[in-house]
Amino acid sequence: MEHSGGAAAMKTLIIGGGGREHALAWKAAQSDRVETVFVAPGNAGTALESKVVNVPIPAADASALLAFARERGVGLTIVGPEAPLVAGIVDRFAAAGLACCGPAKAAARLEGSKTFSKAFMRRHGIPTAEAASFTEVEAALAYLRRRAAPVVVKADGLAGGKGVVVAHDTAVAEAAVRDMLGGRRFGAAGRRVLIEEFLRGEEASFIVLCDGERALPLAASQDHKARDDGDRGPNTGGMGAYSPPPVATAATREAIMRRIILPTIDGMRAEGAPYRGFLYAGLMIDEAGEPKALEFNCRLGDPEAQVILPRLRGDLAEWCLPAAEGRLPAAVDEGVWDERAAVGVVLAAAGYPGEVAVGEAISGLPSSFPQIPPEAQEREESSATTVKIFHGATKRDRENILTAGGRVLCVTALARDVAAARDAAYRAARQIRCPGLFYRRDIAHRATRREGAAD
Repeated sequence: MEHSGGAAAMKTLIIGGGGREHALAWKAAQSDRVETVFVAPGNAGTALESKVVNVPIPAADASALLAFARERGVGLTIVGPEAPLVAGIVDRFAAAGLACCGPAKAAARLEGSKTFSKAFMRRHGIPTAEAASFTEVEAALAYLRRRAAPVVVKADGLAGGKGVVVAHDTAVAEAAVRDMLGGRRFGAAGRRVLIEEFLRGEEASFIVLCDGERALPLAASQDHKARDDGDRGPNTGGMGAYSPPPVATAATREAIMRRIILPTIDGMRAEGAPYRGFLYAGLMIDEAGEPKALEFNCRLGDPEAQVILPRLRGDLAEWCLPAAEGRLPAAVDEGVWDERAAVGVVLAAAGYPGEVAVGEAISGLPSSFPQIPPEAQEREESSATTVKIFHGATKRDRENILTAGGRVLCVTALARDVAAARDAAYRAARQIRCPGLFYRRDIAHRATRREGAAD
């Protein structure tokens, strides 16, 4: 998408305070069209970015956010996290005549209810795993006894990416059902569970930007959900990501668009809930390169955003505003994506994804937050290596930066290939000091094995 020459500079609002929102704010601030980027509530990293201002309004306070956007003359709002979208914040902004990039409440049900999403996929012939939905413990347990493990047990509602248990034996599956339905581990999100067929293959994240009728694909990526090396341990919101994943070949990307994305856009429009904003398809790709949909999310992924947005040479505002207003172009030049690979390593607080201590001081961070050099972005096959640290759960206390939650930082590197980007990200991560902070040491292991690099 080309920059609209002579267009007036506008104010942009990013809703949220995690690593995804830091990446969105950082990228939006690079636009010549954007005068100021407000982030509500933001974090210690966004506070240090050029043209970016933190606003102390929680992401869940739709009324205060709408009042702020009106008062400050915000021309574009981008919603980062899923909870405000599922609660209907876009509907509120739209009713006030304000451009807001994200799906309306009816469309956000694709993430808000896994039962709704699964039924929608069945109605529209979208390839996915077989599944059954339950609200009662005994009925779910009886179903499990009739099925052979492995299976996947999912909380129906929003659980911060943690409401999924891959059970390789029936006892683990039964414990997950009791924990979710009986123990109410995830509160309202776990009042219904989905028991799903276990699909074999390699996972990938495929995110598109939609305007209700059209969908523009972003660069593909691969997330690492398990907490520990070797894809072991409990599920998390994401311990790292990289882009592009070798599994997402050109043929596979075409199949994803044709069999999954476009039927979803057409199906939502046919059901009276046209989808606008970012649509995230979590996929399983088998050995033949055939994709099946594991889930839909109604926003950019985290940490996927931290590896996708650094590869975007284009103007983020010039993508998101047309999406919100229903006027995306039919296609964009493939050259909008940097040829280099990106790898992001998440540094998490001890105890994550469970209870974590907060308020720990972080040292070893760079004193400034440089942009990706424009000259490096412009080269077709650049060998330049660039590192960017995106903040997640951080806060400032005078001159100190402190931890404020589970996923604290995402160290992202751009380099000539995945192996080089991985090495650069880990070199930077090793310089950061904070009590209890940990990270996986094998992010992008599937790609580096394919590249012939040593893990």
